[in-house]
Amino acid sequence: MDSKIAKADAKHQKLHSEKRKKDNSERKVGNEIFDKLTLETLYKLANQGYIDILNGAISTGKEANVLTGIDKNENFLAVKIYRIATSDFKKMDYYLKGDPRFNIKTKNKRKIIYSWVTKEFKNLTRLYEAGVRVPKAFTSANNVLLIEFIGDETGNPAQPVKNQPPKNPDEFFNKLLVQFKLFVNEAKLVHGDLSNYNILNFNEKPVIIDVSQSVVLDNPISRELLERDINTIVHEYRKLCVKTSFEEVWEYLDCKFFK
Repeated sequence: MDSKIAKADAKHQKLHSEKRKKDNSERKVGNEIFDKLTLETLYKLANQGYIDILNGAISTGKEANVLTGIDKNENFLAVKIYRIATSDFKKMDYYLKGDPRFNIKTKNKRKIIYSWVTKEFKNLTRLYEAGVRVPKAFTSANNVLLIEFIGDETGNPAQPVKNQPPKNPDEFFNKLLVQFKLFVNEAKLVHGDLSNYNILNFNEKPVIIDVSQSVVLDNPISRELLERDINTIVHEYRKLCVKTSFEEVWEYLDCKFFK
């Protein structure tokens, strides 16, 4: 066996064999996400001191798994691993081609995913620096993204609003609009898939996640995506008895780029 792979396999065993901070038996990690190159990437990140232990899954999707990690200082972090086999490459290629920050001229699936991960890292960094409540991005490598863990000190992750509706929907919605405005006007990005699946309820405050598809304002599809985002949250928060409308949100955002 290749020595690098052997080391990666050994590190993988270590990550899973060490005592966990909590019982995550109900959140088993799918072995299918740990292919050879992913193991090598995790091994490299471990050697760089970013991660020491992997715990259970925070979320499992078609394209990516998000796991709880622990660094050498026993701090939690989130480890997002994109799965090569099940990712939607047509969607990724579509959003990447319209982004002037990337010049993607390849059909290689692995290279597309690597660019997608880089895009999410850049978007998170840009949003965080603009004051938007998003997880802080630590680093990315190949198909792996390491970001701030959003949850309590014992490792319980914050839940999406879809699973944990706010106690006061009106107040929560107003807080969300503040973040939405910063997102568009300060970070100059459009989320592109904003919904209660991608908004965490952390101590009754919104944290926006999953920004890999987010586009810059001068992307040709940015206005279409912004209008879709507004329609989605208006629809969802009306279900929570919030009185709002597309026109009200559009006026509040006051995005001068589209005027």
